[in-house]
Amino acid sequence: MKVVKKLPTEAKPDGSAYAAPFHKLYVSDERGKAEAIVDVQQDKIIKTLHFDSETGMPQYDPIARKIYVNLQDQNIFAVIDPATDEVVGRYSVGKCEGNHGMALDPEHRRAFLACEGNELMAVFDLDKNKAIAFLPLAKGPDVVKFDPGLRRVYVACSSGAISVFQEDDPEHFRKLEDFPVQKRVHSLAVDKDTHRVYAPEQEVDGRPAARMTVYEAVTGQSATLR
Repeated sequence: MKVVKKLPTEAKPDGSAYAAPFHKLYVSDERGKAEAIVDVQQDKIIKTLHFDSETGMPQYDPIARKIYVNLQDQNIFAVIDPATDEVVGRYSVGKCEGNHGMALDPEHRRAFLACEGNELMAVFDLDKNKAIAFLPLAKGPDVVKFDPGLRRVYVACSSGAISVFQEDDPEHFRKLEDFPVQKRVHSLAVDKDTHRVYAPEQEVDGRPAARMTVYEAVTGQSATLR
């Protein structure tokens, strides 16, 4: 439990994704408009990719064996090949503006993008490389998580809500609710075994705080969390 090394990146590292077969960690430097690539066997940055856009959350697709990263100033979904660390694709995300947060359903070839600019969740087809659905979010969307067991998508929204969506099948999605939480909740984690949702809070009723709130997922009721 000791810090063994610190690796300097460019500006505001704000998300990361680990490509396990390649032993590489991809870190989005949002304000640096860059993606730092760390060889975790050497604990060394081996390459930095630069873009003409701030970089949003990256994700690793274990089926396609690719890294995806949001280019949020350009409304572009970029694809990186971990074998070469080259950008091999750039695709429009349609009417999604400011695509920042991202989660994947790799089995059904879907990505879920939080569009900060116009408060939509875009569903992106990873095979056809295009957005196929847009659903409304609460204000201030940030981090997105997917629970494959319940086929639910959760989006942390700093206005004071977790927006919850249901994947009925890979072609059909619906919004369940904007579940009320404390304001300025930016991040989430989902336990895929228990289906619990973990939300770190930085304020409670407007006062500074540092606490983790744990929610139980519920089904067949008016509320989706408790």
